[in-house]
Amino acid sequence: MGGGMLWAAVLKLESPAGVARVHVVALWVAGATLVAKEGLFRYMLAAAKRVKSSMLVANAWHARSDAASSLVVGVGLIGNLAGYSLLDPIAALIVGLMVARMGWGFAWDALHDLMDRAVDEQEVQAIRDTLLQTPGVQGVHDLRTRKMGDMIVADAHIEVDASLSVEQGHEIAVSARERVLRRHRVLNLMTHVDPWQRPDRDHAGVQPAVPAATP
Repeated sequence: MGGGMLWAAVLKLESPAGVARVHVVALWVAGATLVAKEGLFRYMLAAAKRVKSSMLVANAWHARSDAASSLVVGVGLIGNLAGYSLLDPIAALIVGLMVARMGWGFAWDALHDLMDRAVDEQEVQAIRDTLLQTPGVQGVHDLRTRKMGDMIVADAHIEVDASLSVEQGHEIAVSARERVLRRHRVLNLMTHVDPWQRPDRDHAGVQPAVPAATP
């Protein structure tokens, strides 16, 4: 759509004499559209943040692009009404560039999500804090996330007291997972229990000794 608008604007710039004079009603329509779209943008963006939906965020910014377009169109209409007919195709050219740029941005973000992009560091830190606040968790490391649509799939190594039994460590891991799933938009969290302040073979790169063959 952005490309089509750019092409139409270029054709008008090549023959400015063919640009017709607009009616003043068009300016009022552009103004009303600007106010309506800006209000819609603010409402949808607030809703998108509340439900954490990237689709709603994209739709909200689509409304904001309409509002910005209406502003540019309004300037072009004022110029047209004042006798500067070239401002009409120039405004159309600017709007076309805005639409193309926003479309590319949404496509680029969606492509990264399809490639299992990790969530931003702020959200990773929030998940880490929830894990650390779980009773029995002494530390967290190797927290990894990837997006699945608007949800998150994560895995983490949690550190617990080495003197605890396997059952006690398991209960802490279950509690940590439930807290994360309840507080964040995490679809699933896989936890690995490590002893706190003890050598960790799967990170130190130390391979277990192979017992010697019995003669």
